[in-house]
Amino acid sequence: MGLLFSKIWSLFGTEEHKIVIVGLDNAGKTTILYQFLMNEVVHTSPTIGSNVEEVIWKNIHFIMWDLGGQQSLRAAWSTYYTNTEFIIMVVDSTDRERLSVTREELYRMLNHDELSKAAVLIYANKQDVKGSMTAAEISKQLDLTSIKKQQWHIQSCCALTGEGLYQGLEWICSHLKRK
Repeated sequence: MGLLFSKIWSLFGTEEHKIVIVGLDNAGKTTILYQFLMNEVVHTSPTIGSNVEEVIWKNIHFIMWDLGGQQSLRAAWSTYYTNTEFIIMVVDSTDRERLSVTREELYRMLNHDELSKAAVLIYANKQDVKGSMTAAEISKQLDLTSIKKQQWHIQSCCALTGEGLYQGLEWICSHLKRK
């Protein structure tokens, strides 16, 4: 009887999973958050501090923290890491000059003890822009194959149209099922 009750209760999806959304300023983090929340483009201004929203997808509750990406705010990212299960790093696929900064920030985060068990989803955003780097190029520049302690996945996307975003959430959901 208890097993049946727990199966029925699990259908209501009361479990919450914490996600931090990070990336450099102007990468598209807030646009992605609100695309998940409202399935539409919301014109945003640079995030000062953070935005937090509950996103429910396929009966799974995600608490998504969108963290400001300006250089002055990145030092505070670590204050949000407690109980984080997933990191979504958003990369501006057109910003070749700052990809090395993105790489530094990614590895700084991955070395943080509180993120040792967090899985990493990298969104290669702005794929709709001519001349943008492919997910494979970004993966190589970020040296993702050297990440051995965390599960990771890179997904091409366009925050404005939503293309690729839900494939990333599918990866997160499949990762949850393996836990």
